[in-house]
Amino acid sequence: MNNKKESPVNGSPANGNYTKGKKGVSVGLVICFVAVIAMVGTYTFRHYQSEVKNELAKAELQTDEQARAQEDSASANTTDILPETKTNDAAKEEKETEKTEQQEDSAPAEESGTQTQNTSAPAAEVFFADTDELIWPVDGSIMMNYSMDQTVYFATLDQYKYNPAVLISGDVGTQVTAAARGIVKSVEESPQTGLTMTVDIGNGYEIVYGQLKDLQFHEGSLMEAGELIGYLQQPSRYYVVEGSNLYFEVLKDGVPVNPLDYLEA
Repeated sequence: MNNKKESPVNGSPANGNYTKGKKGVSVGLVICFVAVIAMVGTYTFRHYQSEVKNELAKAELQTDEQARAQEDSASANTTDILPETKTNDAAKEEKETEKTEQQEDSAPAEESGTQTQNTSAPAAEVFFADTDELIWPVDGSIMMNYSMDQTVYFATLDQYKYNPAVLISGDVGTQVTAAARGIVKSVEESPQTGLTMTVDIGNGYEIVYGQLKDLQFHEGSLMEAGELIGYLQQPSRYYVVEGSNLYFEVLKDGVPVNPLDYLEA
């Protein structure tokens, strides 16, 4: 028998292992190459992104600088124009003011003095001192006295009340005259005192005339002492039983005072 061992040849198991080893090395090299390419590509792409971002940032910065430069230029132009406009307006106003002052200065001095007198004279001349006396506004007797310290009986109302005025009797149609010089402060219709006129006589004093008709003065009018104010009216429903009368009230700084302390004795 032939006991010789055969040498390994191509296609033998030993040669196959060698071939597989070469293939493994090749595959590893390919994988490494691919990995290197991928890493290089990733770095290149990131570098590209970074450059793009930098370029965009530079472009935005340039745009902002240009916009600021334009705004500064516009502001400078506006600042240069506005002072001229204000100066022109001021000049026009000064000319108009001078023209107005010249017209006022050229007005007749007598007319100016007359206007001043008409405006200020009533207020300046209306004055009632604490020691002055009032003229009786109607020729009649006292129907009901002033009473603010205790109540008095009101027949029509059938009750006791305080009375801040005096009631002076008089027939319907009796003339009512001004008790003092004064300026009509108000004219109003009151349920209690009918047509009522309040007159400022100065120094904080006021006179209230009630139960009137056919008034000869209106609000703001200046009246002299003794002038006809109006006439007595039918009594209001508060004084039907008492009868026709003049409601006559005197106030000092808004507080009722006794008219008999001021009426002529």
